[in-house]
Amino acid sequence: MLFYLIAIGVILADQAAKWAVRSNMQLGESIPVWSGHLQFTYYENSGAAFSSFQGYGKYFAIVAVLFVVAIFYYRRKGELRGPVLEMASGFLVGGAIGNAIDRILYHQVTDFLVFGSRGGILNLADLAINAGGLLIVVHLLTGQLKRFAFKR
Repeated sequence: MLFYLIAIGVILADQAAKWAVRSNMQLGESIPVWSGHLQFTYYENSGAAFSSFQGYGKYFAIVAVLFVVAIFYYRRKGELRGPVLEMASGFLVGGAIGNAIDRILYHQVTDFLVFGSRGGILNLADLAINAGGLLIVVHLLTGQLKRFAFKR
């Protein structure tokens, strides 16, 4: 259940935030939110991370769909069990679907979050994907630490 709550929450929050940006900002407009730490800048990315592969975004929608299918497959097999992997897979699926919706409907992804002066530009789906990846790392590290502790 945790998986579905997180995935649906990420999709809804991501799409609502992107709609608000598209409805209330001009492309390229920046709004400082937290001086030097966070600003909203409306950008449309037709590629992948770091604006790479511009114009090929529609292919990343296919990759996202295949990724989501793989997550459901491994969940069904019982290989993604436990609260940390439930949360991780929920964040990953929610983020992948959030960006895939943009790629399918608009042929590009709406980005708007800029952290710090050197940071790239992200959206909530990207943050969710990062959170999911971080939770997988936490899961792997805690598993290794548990094995190490039991060997002693």
